[in-house]
Amino acid sequence: MAIPALLLAPAALAEAKEAQAGERAAETADRIEVIGHPDPEGLLPDQTAPKAVSAISSDFIVKQAPTLNAFQLVNLLPGANVSSGDPYGLSTSSSLTLRGLGQDQIGVVMEGAPQNDIGYFYAYPSQFADAENVRQIALAQGAADIDAPVVAAAGGLLSLSLDDPRPDMGGLINLSVGSYDQRRAFVRFDTGTLGASGLKAFVSYSNNRADNWRGPGYDLRQHVDAKLLGEWGDGNRASVAFSYNDAKTSAYPSPTLADWDAQGRGFNHDARYDPENGTNYWRLYRAPFRNFYVAAPLHLKLGDGLAFDSSAYLQFGHGNAPYGTELTETGNFLGTEELTQPVALPGAMDGTATVLGNWTGKQFRVGDVGKLTFEAGAHRITAGLWFDYGTDRVTQSYTSIGAGGRPLDQWGYQRRAIRTADGRLLAYENARTKTVTKAFFLADSVTLTPRLVVDLGFKGVGVLRNGRNFLPGPQQTVRTNSFAALPRAAVHYRLDDRQQLFANITTSFRTPNEFALYNSYYGGEIVGAGTTNLKNEYSVSQELGYRYIGPSLSFSVTGFHYHFRNRQVATVVNSGGALVNSTINGGSQTSYGLDAEIDYRPAKGMSVYLSGEYLHARLDDDLAVGADVLPTKGKRAVSAPSFQFAMGSTYDDGRLFGSTALKYVGRQYATFMNDESIKGYATLDLSIGVHLAGLIDAQRMDLRLNAINVTNPRVLSGVQAVGTNARDTIGRGGTLISGAAPTYYVGSGRAFVATLSRAF
Repeated sequence: MAIPALLLAPAALAEAKEAQAGERAAETADRIEVIGHPDPEGLLPDQTAPKAVSAISSDFIVKQAPTLNAFQLVNLLPGANVSSGDPYGLSTSSSLTLRGLGQDQIGVVMEGAPQNDIGYFYAYPSQFADAENVRQIALAQGAADIDAPVVAAAGGLLSLSLDDPRPDMGGLINLSVGSYDQRRAFVRFDTGTLGASGLKAFVSYSNNRADNWRGPGYDLRQHVDAKLLGEWGDGNRASVAFSYNDAKTSAYPSPTLADWDAQGRGFNHDARYDPENGTNYWRLYRAPFRNFYVAAPLHLKLGDGLAFDSSAYLQFGHGNAPYGTELTETGNFLGTEELTQPVALPGAMDGTATVLGNWTGKQFRVGDVGKLTFEAGAHRITAGLWFDYGTDRVTQSYTSIGAGGRPLDQWGYQRRAIRTADGRLLAYENARTKTVTKAFFLADSVTLTPRLVVDLGFKGVGVLRNGRNFLPGPQQTVRTNSFAALPRAAVHYRLDDRQQLFANITTSFRTPNEFALYNSYYGGEIVGAGTTNLKNEYSVSQELGYRYIGPSLSFSVTGFHYHFRNRQVATVVNSGGALVNSTINGGSQTSYGLDAEIDYRPAKGMSVYLSGEYLHARLDDDLAVGADVLPTKGKRAVSAPSFQFAMGSTYDDGRLFGSTALKYVGRQYATFMNDESIKGYATLDLSIGVHLAGLIDAQRMDLRLNAINVTNPRVLSGVQAVGTNARDTIGRGGTLISGAAPTYYVGSGRAFVATLSRAF
């Protein structure tokens, strides 16, 4: 079934189930284990944890369009507010919030390996594994697991589990065509069990192409997933998972309200290059990126009641988020240094040339979570360490373009970039940051009675950042060192075989992102002062919930409460033309609300799912702006709709199958002053398909049609760059604080996708 769920330690739950089985089976004394309910599977899997968590299984995923990314797939779940920039999930112009907390507050792991950006805490779902290889997506709306290798996770944890290789040799081919000239091919091959080794593996490749649904341009994505698995003895297991992504995607322009009112969906990049004003040409906004992920989870049973787990990982990434801008041959600066010699600019007219502005990032990351779990009597004790080392090299340089507006190097490599007369790289930003994260954790899950389990835990996390600013100026190196103590506790009580109560209290913290550390220069002056004195966000959250798992009806209700100090609110700032993720310290904030889910299974193969959320998120402080403060105390938090509602259904009778997904998101404020907002909106996705196995041969073969956003509402779906105030406002101190317009995501258009799946 599918209900937000709470996390009970597996061993403790097993012990409780065994004890209960013993109570009920005195006359069948040899039976001491409860396998589980023979209930039909609903839209979402059952949950048994002492915290709110929902999960989407492969049975639901396989009915959706294969182009959808992980964020789009969890859109029905309570608290999940997805702003998708395009119907196919290819563009990075999208976001996910949970209970009003932004994408940089949500931890993401795949096969136990972190997927968040090390410097800015964002995760990019278009880079994740292909949907055909995902066994389950779990969304913990309130609290990350104590052993999760994430820092900024007050908004919860999104966990992706890859499918295991099949025991028999075989494979799968998916071919899709759709609106906007969309074409996708996916092929997977499973080796089956390899002789006496017991090893098995799979490898898959996909290629996806689609025109931009609004404006000129197109997106390309090539992706490879692979997994090698070995299992032996009594539960021992080791695997290595690989994921490689190579994409060139479009950054859709984000309008202000004035832009939207004037142009609507017509607010786009230019389809043709204008030599006299070419900075808005679409080819200057295509973002190439390559990522490589390796995850190696290991589980070893060392003896009776003792187990060791390790989750090692390795990541590489390189890419560019380019934009169009102009440079002049003279009057340039490098940091605070004035360049006395002209800069050579091919194609310059009257000393000015349109160029490609680059925001390139090159990341390396390696780490491991190791833990020991010991079971003794009523206790299940876990102790572990997490170590993470990463480097992030960020450069904002410039590259010449050809006569037709095509960039000479879209990747922004330094060897092709524009240089000063003496050969140095001409750059607006140029920095390297090393981040070292160390953590230890200790937890005890105590089964006090067969029905009552109490979890206690503590996690200590330290984050060290060492950075260097390579631009001439007063700032050369930066260093920050933070430590946070993160206690937690949870209670799970089983009223009977189907009813559960749970409660928990969890703490979390995050550091400001690395962009805040560095100076930004323009015209030889500091226009953005970096600082190492920024305060870390710290939060305390509580949940209280009830869950019922019945033979045909299941539901859960979760009340939650958060209190934040130094709330880090994600936004986007214009840094010399580049749109860069940054944060605003929103001070203290209090949020509370209610999540609910219902899963009804009226007949075999049918499931109806409803979810909803009420959220009350308010600012507790006035907001400092310059030398004055805005009167924001009591205002609503940005990007935090008060109400969301979702309804989904699935049907499968063995021949015909289909699904529906309806989502409504309420009004969202875009400024701390609440002087600008976007209205609520609804989306609807539909799918219908037929199982063709038996018509040609016995092999699995399906044909399905997916309609994405079928009602095609013309709406703004989310806030891209929040602001302090949109209108000029008199501060508490009597000064005029000028307003600045926020920008928004445009809700994606309607799309149809037809997919033919064939197993072999």
